[in-house]
Amino acid sequence: MIYYHQQGTKFSPKFKTKINRWVKTVAHNLGFHRITINYIFCSDDELLNINRQFLAHDYYTDIITFDTIEDQRVKSGSLSGDIFISVDTVRINAGEYKVPFDEELHRVMIHGILHLAGFDDHTEQESEEMRRQENLALSLWDAEEL
Repeated sequence: MIYYHQQGTKFSPKFKTKINRWVKTVAHNLGFHRITINYIFCSDDELLNINRQFLAHDYYTDIITFDTIEDQRVKSGSLSGDIFISVDTVRINAGEYKVPFDEELHRVMIHGILHLAGFDDHTEQESEEMRRQENLALSLWDAEEL
């Protein structure tokens, strides 16, 4: 199941049904067949407060992902998490990268899924693999079967 929430914003993504199919396809391709995802769209200030409170980071970001499955034995085949996305930062980044807002939003949404699936982006090599996986997922967005 995929759920959509707002926190400090009225933003709601377009094409929720297609997003649901897309996210499930990407998760399935990564070996996950049971998913429970909460996408929480928020403002920069809301996400900054979460970053400070839970991660002790004092900076703005576009996404924070919390895995809600702590026991890795239970995780096998399941993805479950809360993915907080700053709509403000996504909009700014879309302008900086000269891409449409929806494309940047989808990249960030799938970025959270990839984190839950075990991908990381702390090193240059990890970041390159994360970007490759994001691009692969984005290429599925226009696929006929979605």
